[in-house]
Amino acid sequence: MIRWVLALLCLATMGQAQVSFDPERSAVRDGWWKLEVTLGLSEIVPYRVFTLDAPRRLVLDFEVADIAGLDPDAMLSGDRATAVRFGPLRPGWSRMVIDLAEPLIIAEAGMAAHPDGAALSLVLEQASEVEFAAASGAPPDPGWEVVTGFDSQEAAQIARSEDFVVVIDPGHGGIDPGANQGGIKEADLMLLLAAELAVSLNEVPKVRAVLTRSGDVFVPLSARLTIARQVGADLMISLHADALETDAARGASVYTLAPDGGNAASQRIVERHERGDLLAGVDLDAAEDRVATALMDLARAQTGPAARRFADALATAMATQGVPMNSRPRREGQFAVLTAADFPSVLVEVGFLSNADDRAFLANPEGRQKIIAAMTSTVALLAR
Repeated sequence: MIRWVLALLCLATMGQAQVSFDPERSAVRDGWWKLEVTLGLSEIVPYRVFTLDAPRRLVLDFEVADIAGLDPDAMLSGDRATAVRFGPLRPGWSRMVIDLAEPLIIAEAGMAAHPDGAALSLVLEQASEVEFAAASGAPPDPGWEVVTGFDSQEAAQIARSEDFVVVIDPGHGGIDPGANQGGIKEADLMLLLAAELAVSLNEVPKVRAVLTRSGDVFVPLSARLTIARQVGADLMISLHADALETDAARGASVYTLAPDGGNAASQRIVERHERGDLLAGVDLDAAEDRVATALMDLARAQTGPAARRFADALATAMATQGVPMNSRPRREGQFAVLTAADFPSVLVEVGFLSNADDRAFLANPEGRQKIIAAMTSTVALLAR
């Protein structure tokens, strides 16, 4: 049985042109007691393939491969695979994730030349739950680590400065696009809002804004906290725009850490926002602080109230600026990005992409400017 496949090929053509997928030669279909995956490419590329458990999924990574031309629904045929998703993983690499309905382990995998370029063929065979769990896991190759921190020299320079450092964390990115409603992708919209907010904050004397990501790349939750620590964050603001099954929910809300996990609704939102780490195979437990509980509690005795004061002031400022607010604008939840004990942090749901009015407000630069004005004025007060 093949546990994982790693094929890093040294090709002279790499980097010269974007490799594309051929939808006509790409399919995920059931076979006789097996799952068959065929992907047509314009040329042979470095790739790797492996499975991950809880939830069960097949992961395929490709270098310089443009997956935009593929239709995930059109690729699927049968019951052994339930969904296909894809997107950029890190600069120069794309990832495809295939959700598996049952334990299936890699039996055959190979890429070969094809008259139209190249083809990757995979065969996954049925296995027991124990066999699947034993066969799953990413290849032990440190060169495949996702973005895990900020440039060390620049981070040290920021940390040594006397500036009030605000880390702006645009949610999602890369393989984890977040909500997608009305042609608006949460990851893209939050990156735009974060960049606009950074410009505004950097105009405040003695305030320095730092983004956890500056492009459409995947950054694990634990790495977002690492970046904040590297730059000596005085405050962290995580930005999201949720989507629900109906358009009834609307308006912005500001979250701080819930010591008991929060209510059921908050927990569902946590699960939606943190699913990206599961898609990319990152252990969500790594997002938790690895500091003695007593020391964390001592630190939170200061940072916890500071976060709540900032959240209260921000919710008020947003309402004053005319930002549509949720009926409960102040909420609590156990988001991983709120677990740091060494600096105050808030998560702002700026609205619901599933609500047409919220979506129109967030897509409008004038609407976003109201959010930015509220955040900037509240940060300015805290930074005094």
